Amino acid sequence: MKRLNVDPGQSVNAVLSRIRELQADLPPKAGQIAARIIGQPESFIHMSITEVAEACDVSEGTIVSFCRRVGVRGFQELKILLARDLIEPVQLIQENLHQGDDPATVTDHIFAAHAASLHETRRLLSMESLAQATSMLNEAQRIEIYGIGSSAPIAQDLSYRLLQLGLSASAVVDSHVQAVSAGMTGPTVATVTVSHSGSTVETVLATQLAREAGARTIGITRLGKSPLAAHCDVLLYTVANETRYRPEAMSSRVAQLAIIDTLVSCCALTHTERSVERLQHVARILSEKRF
Repeated sequence: MKRLNVDPGQSVNAVLSRIRELQADLPPKAGQIAARIIGQPESFIHMSITEVAEACDVSEGTIVSFCRRVGVRGFQELKILLARDLIEPVQLIQENLHQGDDPATVTDHIFAAHAASLHETRRLLSMESLAQATSMLNEAQRIEIYGIGSSAPIAQDLSYRLLQLGLSASAVVDSHVQAVSAGMTGPTVATVTVSHSGSTVETVLATQLAREAGARTIGITRLGKSPLAAHCDVLLYTVANETRYRPEAMSSRVAQLAIIDTLVSCCALTHTERSVERLQHVARILSEKRF
């Protein structure tokens, strides 16, 4: 069976050509994936691994195997390399930018991307899901929040904000600790997983382990089907268009911060008097940290 051995120094802008070269020698299921990519490369970049699996009538494992056949390490890398075949390199910085843009143009594009992300996230935010997530957090004896990479600071911020309300919350951002801690949760624990892609192996595994242990699971992730969504009781969706071409998007973090700010405020308003008292107590404590 034909397989490409890719030189690490080889230009990355060749993955579409590699897939075309291999297509005739691929087994049927892998051939379906190749045909989808060749026929609709732009739309493929937008899809999660779960959505591709459904569209091509294959398993997620088959997609991972396909990626290895064409010389890439995984699904996310495949999408990134495809994007580099299809767009200007400068758009990997931010998709609306162009070489030579002045600071004013850059500023306008960045702020517009953030504003659009917030607008779309608000439009799609389910009030029922928000209410369910609020109840889960307020009723839990312990809250664990999972995030890896650029999602880790968001997880830590949520933990800190909930702690100020007197809730027993902790952010777990190490993948090994996540797996162990999640496996030792139970029905009295609520977990929140922050992952815009919904496809990060470590946080998907932690969420799966937590749910299997009986914990109530909340996901803050992109709109659409993803491996994470399958293991969450409640989903709070974010929208960030710039993630079409980038592995990590700035706008997704802005949307995530808005979600957690909303979630914390809803938790606080459930017991307003108690929350105000605790926040005032925190303010007194923190005042000693300032000159």
